[in-house]
Amino acid sequence: MRIPKLASAFIFVGCVVAYLTYVKWHFDGIKPALHKALNYVPITDYGDSNEPAREEADSRHFQYGIMFDAGSTGTRIHVFKFLLKEHEAPKLAHETFRAIKPGLSAYADDPDKCREGIQELLMVAKESIPVLLWEKTPLVLKATAGLRLLPGEKATHLLDKVRNVFEESPFLSRPDGVSIMDGTDEGVSAWITVNFLIGSLHGSGQPTVGMLDLGGGSTQITFSTQDEKTIQTSPFDDITSFQMFNSTHTLYAHSYLGLGLMSARLAILGGIEGEAYGNQELVSPCLSPQFTGQWEHAEVQYIVKGQKAGEPMYESCYKKVEKVLYNKIKKAEEVKNMDFYAFSYYYDRAVDISAIDEETGGTIEVNNYIDSAKRVCSNMEITPGEHPFLCLDLTYLSLLLQELGFPKEKVLKLARKINGAETSWALGATFHYLESLRRQ
Repeated sequence: MRIPKLASAFIFVGCVVAYLTYVKWHFDGIKPALHKALNYVPITDYGDSNEPAREEADSRHFQYGIMFDAGSTGTRIHVFKFLLKEHEAPKLAHETFRAIKPGLSAYADDPDKCREGIQELLMVAKESIPVLLWEKTPLVLKATAGLRLLPGEKATHLLDKVRNVFEESPFLSRPDGVSIMDGTDEGVSAWITVNFLIGSLHGSGQPTVGMLDLGGGSTQITFSTQDEKTIQTSPFDDITSFQMFNSTHTLYAHSYLGLGLMSARLAILGGIEGEAYGNQELVSPCLSPQFTGQWEHAEVQYIVKGQKAGEPMYESCYKKVEKVLYNKIKKAEEVKNMDFYAFSYYYDRAVDISAIDEETGGTIEVNNYIDSAKRVCSNMEITPGEHPFLCLDLTYLSLLLQELGFPKEKVLKLARKINGAETSWALGATFHYLESLRRQ
C-alpha cells in the first residue's frame, strides 16, 4: 500500500522529534556526573537566591587581597579580586576602593582614635569578599610619607593599634602585614603594578618597562637591569631581586628623598625644608617679575616673589635648578634603550602644557618638556599667567630627566590607568605579599 506524501512527512518529523527528545534526556542525565568528575563550577550570575553557590565558585576560582594605603592625607583600602587559572599568572578581575580622611598620622597623640576608621574600611572588605574566603585573604597595611615623618615612638604606637584591630578581624593577618614603606619599596611595587597590567609578567616574553614617579617629596626610578655593570657599580640598597610567577626579577630601584617636585620647588626658591617659621619671604628669578603671592608647603606659609634677572628667565632659572641637582643624581646608562612609564607630576605637567589628554594620557618626548619650559618662561617674563610656578616646574622636570640619563629625544609613556586599572603601587605590593606567602 502506498503511503501518501503528507503522511510520510509527518512520520519523518515525528521520528526526528523522538530522536532529539532521547538525546536531550540522555545528555541531561550524564551532565551532572560529568561536571562533578571535572570538579566544574560554572562562573555565572548566581542571583541573590543562590549566594552559597556564588561563594563556592569564588573559593575555587578567585583569590582576594586587601591592601591599606596609609598616606599623609588619608587612609585608603584596595580590595583586589584575582582570577586564577591553572598554569597562568593571575588576572585582575575587580578592584574595590574606598578612602577616608584624615591620615593615620593625625592620631599620633591619641592612637586609639584610629580604630573607628580602620574598622569602617574593614567593613568594605567584608562586603566585597565571600565569607568562605575571609580567613584565606591576606590583610596588609603599608604606611607612607605621613608616618615616615613622625617620631619613631609615635609611629610605633599607631601601627600597634592597627595590628590589634587587624588581629580581631576575620581576615589573614600577620605581624609583618603592618609596616612603614620606604621610597624604594614604593618604586618596586609600582613597577610590579605597571608590568603586571601590560602583561610583561605573565610569561609572554614581552619585555618589561621602567617606571618613573615624581611625587611631592621624593622621586623614584625603577627598572629591570640587564647590564652586569649596573649591578656592580650601584649601591647595595639600589639592587633588589625577587621571584614572581616562577620568574626571578632583578631591579634597580632608587628613591631620591627631597627631590620630589614640591621639595625641589622650595629648594629652588631658596627655602630650607623644616626651617621656616612664620611667613617667610622667598624671591626667585624662576617666577615672573610681576608675581607676588602665597604658597604653602609642609604646613608652612611662604610669601613668594619674582625677580628680574640680567638674563632671560629660562637661563637664570636653569642655573638655579642646576645648583639644586648638582651631584645628587646617578645616571643610569641602561635607560636610553628601555621603554618607560612616567607618573604623578610628570603626567600633571604634561597636561598643563597640553601635551597629553587629561583622561587618556599619551606619550611625550623629553624635548617637549624642555621646549615648553623655554616657551613658558619666556611668556612669564611679561605676565605670570594662570600657573605662576610652571616655568620653575618644567625647568626642573626637564633637567631632572636628563640628569637621570634620558636623552632629549627619549619618548615616555604617561598613564593614570592601564587597561582600566589604576597604576597605584597598592596592586604591586599586594602581588608581592601574596607571592611571599606562597613561598613560605
